Amino acid sequence: MSRLTRKSEILASSIISSTNKALASLMDIWDGLGVKEEMRLQRIEQVKRHIEELLNKMIHEERAMKDRLEKSIQFSRKELKALCHDLSVEEYKIEENMTILQIEKDLRVRVDVLTKQKSDRLEELQILQQEDQQLCSDLCVTPYYIPSGSIPSLEQLEQLKEHIMVQREEKRTRLQAFSILRAEIRQCLDDIGRQPESSLEQDAICDDDDAFFLTLENNKALTVLKTQLELRKEALLSTLNTIKEKVVSLWDLLQVTQEERQACEKTSGQSIREELSMWESELARVEELKMANLKQLILNIRKELKDYWDKCFYSTEQTEQFAPYYCDDYTEDLLSQHDEEVIRMKALYDKCKLILDAVAKWESSWTQFVILEKKALDPNRLLNRGGSLLKEEKERAKLQKLLSKLEEELKSRIDSWELEQGCPLLIKGSKFMDHVANQWEMLKQQKEREKQDRTQKKEETTPFKTPIKRPAAAYSQGTPSSKTRKINGTNYSTMSRTNVTHSSVSQTTVKVPLPTIKEEISKKSCKDAIFNSTINENL
Repeated sequence: MSRLTRKSEILASSIISSTNKALASLMDIWDGLGVKEEMRLQRIEQVKRHIEELLNKMIHEERAMKDRLEKSIQFSRKELKALCHDLSVEEYKIEENMTILQIEKDLRVRVDVLTKQKSDRLEELQILQQEDQQLCSDLCVTPYYIPSGSIPSLEQLEQLKEHIMVQREEKRTRLQAFSILRAEIRQCLDDIGRQPESSLEQDAICDDDDAFFLTLENNKALTVLKTQLELRKEALLSTLNTIKEKVVSLWDLLQVTQEERQACEKTSGQSIREELSMWESELARVEELKMANLKQLILNIRKELKDYWDKCFYSTEQTEQFAPYYCDDYTEDLLSQHDEEVIRMKALYDKCKLILDAVAKWESSWTQFVILEKKALDPNRLLNRGGSLLKEEKERAKLQKLLSKLEEELKSRIDSWELEQGCPLLIKGSKFMDHVANQWEMLKQQKEREKQDRTQKKEETTPFKTPIKRPAAAYSQGTPSSKTRKINGTNYSTMSRTNVTHSSVSQTTVKVPLPTIKEEISKKSCKDAIFNSTINENL
């Protein structure tokens, strides 16, 4: 700074020196011209006046410039303060030891920077508000609020951007949901063969996405509409399935050919309403055929009813309760009664299918068990040496175990079913366990009767026996024990008795005709076989 000051002082001194030289030159000129002193004074006064005017003018201009700079500084400070407030930034602080020119320039530059920031923010705010306004208009929600006329802060702009992002995602989600609902509503309308009637239905299937306001209420209304259409569709499908079942049932009763059925079942590309109309026409047609073939239909239904009675193990008393089964007056009312009974029996069978299947398994096993029990009472089976006795015993034990297991399972199932339904489940007219007890009792009584019949028949057919004397040696060989021995389930009493019989016969010295001896041996073997069979029954 001192160096600059010296240069200005030197320059000022040079101005004074130049002025002095100029005045000296003027003096020389005036001396050569012979200008008088008065004239010289006037002219020097004029030079002085010109120099003073010039310097005064310059001083005035510099002072005016200084005033302008000071005013500019004051204005810039005010404007800068307002900008800092509007832009929510800290106030600008002037550095110390700065000249007026530096301060003015620094403030002016800072004002320009903040002014541009203000302009940029306002421009960005306008763009963001336009987008936000459009999104909120589509979604029917309130836009992000920024007081009008104010300059948004950076934080407010960020919040506005986040708000717009949320609204974009919300619009995308609602639009996706709307697109799905629109497609489902269109499909439902096409399926049930109905044109859109209300304004909501028309807006829902419109291809222009912007024509529909994506409000939560509109989406809820579309959801309700879709639900109503689906319920309508389900009702039509239920009606259609019911009519189909009736038609198929009548087809079966009327024995309609497969070609006629296929012609009616080809319904590709039709709406549910159109398909329903077609099946209703078919139902009306087969109903007419049914009226023309009442007797045959009733007979066919009776066969089906008989099958259900057998599957449900109905007794004769239970079947006789349905009196129309035995009626020969073939009317439409009789057909309806049979239809209702078939429906009732089918529902009962479907409800108890698992239990009835288990009962059928028990009945089948019981039949096999009874057959094996009868075989066990046949004396002729002892003459079979192929090992079938052991197989039969194993099979009989296996069936007896299976029957016991099935009885326990069925008792538990039937008790639970009766508790749930509040009514008894009858098998051949009685409760299952009573039925089982009756079967076992009947088998026991049958075995007793057969045993008595065999004993009586034996007593009637046994001839008078001739006493046979046996030597002491025959008795010295030992007498078989009266106790029956069983090894691995096989009765060996018959074998011991047969051996004793043969040894006794071989050592007898009584003169008896040969045929009589053979008859005795045969009778003895039969007696032993019956004896062993009786022991097996008791075991």
